[in-house]
Amino acid sequence: MNYSKYSIFILSLIATTLFLSGCKQKYPKVIIQTSMGDMTAEIYIEQAPVTAGNFLALAEAGIFDSGATFYRVVRDDNQPNNAVKIDVIQGGLRDSQEKSLTPIRHETTRETGLQHLNGSLSMARSAPGTADAEFFICIGDQPALDFGGQRNPDGMGFAVFGRIIKGMDIVKKIQQQKDTNQYLIEPIKILSIQKQ
Repeated sequence: MNYSKYSIFILSLIATTLFLSGCKQKYPKVIIQTSMGDMTAEIYIEQAPVTAGNFLALAEAGIFDSGATFYRVVRDDNQPNNAVKIDVIQGGLRDSQEKSLTPIRHETTRETGLQHLNGSLSMARSAPGTADAEFFICIGDQPALDFGGQRNPDGMGFAVFGRIIKGMDIVKKIQQQKDTNQYLIEPIKILSIQKQ
């Protein structure tokens, strides 16, 4: 599948409209089904419309339903060269041959008012404006990942767009799997990400 920036934008608008019109609850919720168990997340579409809209559009399009995995785990014991330690698991399309997505604008935590708290869903990136489908989940509060935090040298932090509200035990279990230099020896399959 090859998705242009326009088709992702249209999907994002459609997904946002559908989620908002069909939800009586405060935040839309998604189920992240993995080979190790399921997690439920609430998505902060109002606070982070670009980032959350992109994630919901990708989920609606089934982008995560084949080839996506949780492939990276960061713990105190596997980041010896980092002065600022974090605890996260990272997932997305890293090994997918079909990944051809347009990056989205970086929504800082200063802009959205969100923070990297326990269970937060946030976008992985290199430079600001390079995030597409790679995301991570915080284990414990991670203020070093917020705007002005010290984990990333550019000080722009990462873009929070949701939070795990059920299944943090699965997140912690994934984080404890065997890795080599933070990359899981056996990545955990993401079976689907769908609206609850």
